[in-house]
Amino acid sequence: MNIKEVAKRANVSTATVSRTINNSAKVSPETATRVHKAIEELNFYPNTHARTLVSGRSRMLGLIISDITNPFFPELVKSFEDQAVQQGQEVIIGNTDYKPKRMAGCIRRMLERKVDGVAILTSETDPDLLAELTRRSIPTVLMDNPRTGPRSATITIDYAQGIHEALQHLFSLNHQQIAFIAGPQEFQSARIRRDAYISGMKSRGISGKKAIIEKGNHRIEGGFAAMQNLLKLPVRPTAVIASNDLTAIGALDAIHQSGLRVPDDISLVGFDDISFAHLTQPRLTTVLLSRTQIATTAFTALQRLIGNEEDQADCIVHTHLVARASTRAI
Repeated sequence: MNIKEVAKRANVSTATVSRTINNSAKVSPETATRVHKAIEELNFYPNTHARTLVSGRSRMLGLIISDITNPFFPELVKSFEDQAVQQGQEVIIGNTDYKPKRMAGCIRRMLERKVDGVAILTSETDPDLLAELTRRSIPTVLMDNPRTGPRSATITIDYAQGIHEALQHLFSLNHQQIAFIAGPQEFQSARIRRDAYISGMKSRGISGKKAIIEKGNHRIEGGFAAMQNLLKLPVRPTAVIASNDLTAIGALDAIHQSGLRVPDDISLVGFDDISFAHLTQPRLTTVLLSRTQIATTAFTALQRLIGNEEDQADCIVHTHLVARASTRAI
């Protein structure tokens, strides 16, 4: 099956078939419908390599995330890919697993596939790799990192807002002994959450030295281990804020295994509002960070950069507390 047979079936020129396949505005909707019908009837599959040569674009986008095992990211990937599919584009997904070498491999693979643009929706990045994207003039959308050039844009997550709302919620429930399980401090997003906890406690007269902080790794096992350490303290915290929901789920397990109950003995707050947060017992109070909003914002920004629009502005995604059953007054 070739393009000539499609043109014959649709009673148009081969050039019109090519323009339709490449979503050219020069083809009327009526003609495009006729061509697409012929393509479907003949079970024709366009040569993507040829389309790239004709249009100068691969119609492929790169999407780089941190941890595919964290439910936060599959939801983000799905939202991003759904929008790409609607625009007739493919998405190449790279999972760094928080490792710089894997990040380098992801970007190399995307450059080899000649993607039209890359969305790097992870806060850990390598400046040298970003410089390479800039040098090649690849449109790039970054999360929590400054622009790298004229063909880049930044999405900033207001993590601090969510942490401050979590603290306000707990203080309104008369909690004073509030601990925090931090994420890996080599990541900017984790540092911002930790610093927001410290500043929020200071603003209520509790100095940084008196703040109760345990180290986690943004995984369930890290939250479990950190919570075990908190339970060994001479004065047990009455409430705990976790840097993400996986950490909170691990902490919840540690609390239950110790014979204590949430929220009767300890109130617990997560961060992200992944789907599992609705399923824990009790249901987890957490900070909502909308994956759909991040994906939509990133995709829209990338399309504008690819289209050489010069009015692309940096964007802010806000966070908000969602109160459920894992917190209570004391």
